[in-house]
Amino acid sequence: MASLSEFFSHLHTLTIIFISLLLLEIVLLTRSVIEITLKSDKKSIISTTQYLRHVEEKSPAISYSKKSMGQQECAVCLSQISEGESVRKLKCRHTFHKDCLDEWLQQCLATCPLCRAKVLPDEIVAKYDRVQGQIGYDGSDEEMIFMLSALYGNSLQRFS
Repeated sequence: MASLSEFFSHLHTLTIIFISLLLLEIVLLTRSVIEITLKSDKKSIISTTQYLRHVEEKSPAISYSKKSMGQQECAVCLSQISEGESVRKLKCRHTFHKDCLDEWLQQCLATCPLCRAKVLPDEIVAKYDRVQGQIGYDGSDEEMIFMLSALYGNSLQRFS
């Protein structure tokens, strides 16, 4: 009976090791495919400068004037817009500080902070998001190696 229990213990450990290696291979394969796709499709990604150029084309920056626009508050930073400040007026007719809106559009899905109307076409946003996804990954595998060593370290103690 003890040998049967020991056999199942070893089988359990080997199963955990096999599944961990399989998951590691899947992660590495997925990353490789994504990298190859991004490298082969350079036209489908745009830089932050190009992205902001698209924003400028759709909603050019203007100088704020109380006479023409009335008293307004920037809904992003919640402060009053002062005379002569650089602002962007969207097609939905909402007005924001230029820098506040640019930061918002880089962080969110290129929509108006108030009404969520689209500021840029989805294809441009998708191209920009691909670049942001790449920047978010720093390329270090140290965390994965640490987690696997901890997993194997705990699992391999059963063999002793």
